[in-house]
Amino acid sequence: MKISIITACYNREKTIGQAIESVLAQDYPDIEYIVVDGASRDHSLEVIRKYGGRVSRILSESDRGMYEAINKGIRLATGEVIGLLHSDDMLFDPKVLSDVAAYFRQTGADLVYGNGLFVNAEHTDRVVRNWVSGAYRRWKVKCGWLPLHPTVYVRRIVMQRIGMYDERYKIAADTDFLLRCLYEAHLRVAYLDRYIVRMRMGGLSTDTARRKQMWREDVAIYREHGFPGTCLKLMKMGWKLPQFLG
Repeated sequence: MKISIITACYNREKTIGQAIESVLAQDYPDIEYIVVDGASRDHSLEVIRKYGGRVSRILSESDRGMYEAINKGIRLATGEVIGLLHSDDMLFDPKVLSDVAAYFRQTGADLVYGNGLFVNAEHTDRVVRNWVSGAYRRWKVKCGWLPLHPTVYVRRIVMQRIGMYDERYKIAADTDFLLRCLYEAHLRVAYLDRYIVRMRMGGLSTDTARRKQMWREDVAIYREHGFPGTCLKLMKMGWKLPQFLG
């Protein structure tokens, strides 16, 4: 089972190397790694190119945002399963992809997701939020629950059927994608109770300056899917409260 990992990058010279190294450190033998750089203006591309032939595909050209870059990577992907690793983040340990692949084989799932840690941007051993996703239930999605997006791995054939990320949304297209996967498509979903990723605080969705935009997009997405927008957004926030406890 080939797993395609896609990293979208724009001006992340300080963190993209760690993201790449966390993929290259995996003990799973069948990985296709695609890095899509949005014509970065810093030294990101130089850092990426240092890894040369160890990265399966490097694409660097301007785009209109992260989700367009991710979609470009999906179109290039040839793996049976597709996962994302953002340029600020790291896979949790070298056995992540081996465990993900084994769980796909064990469960026959269309989609596998797990847990993640939000960590301090400078000191990545300091945990800020502990996101334990918990078991999947369709009713939970209707009540605002969604798993942590970078822990989600999906069969490529599913993406071909339900579509990729909606590029109208610049910061919350993952909400739309997960609603299609977890509520509308009736997929076989499996929860792998292990940590998948370490995410630096201060990324696109955790930057305080962008929270208002995320609020607006989430509300619009929920309404587009037939849910009460503001109510579901508030319920979604409620599911996150346990991450800050303990």
